[in-house]
Amino acid sequence: MTSGVEPLHELRLARRALRAERDRVAWWRRAVRARMDLAVAAAASPGTLGEQVAFLLPLDVCLQVPRPDELGAALPPGDGHDLGRLPDLRALDTRLAAYEQGVVEALDRTTARLVERLAGDPSAALRPRAPAVEGR
Repeated sequence: MTSGVEPLHELRLARRALRAERDRVAWWRRAVRARMDLAVAAAASPGTLGEQVAFLLPLDVCLQVPRPDELGAALPPGDGHDLGRLPDLRALDTRLAAYEQGVVEALDRTTARLVERLAGDPSAALRPRAPAVEGR
């Protein structure tokens, strides 16, 4: 076949690579946002749980509230040092968001080309892949 139609196998490989990249950038965005949340949480604790509402909750629920020292141990030391990193972390998240958007758009375009390819020739999915040509 000598038409300008993209080989089905190449479209599938491109989609697989783009999906993996989308997942990696999403992981990094979650990590960066979590780091920002931890920096803020370590610097400005929301206070003790349960003190204001203990009389409104059943006893079995009140017995589940963690002690302040247990909650504090879940956070990094609150010396405020990480707050200075917030502008850099926000800038990194902004760049990651733009990159993520580009990856998603490329994935959408590749998916559309794959769908068009299969719609134009549904039996292409059933045919074995053509052997690779040397130098390609």
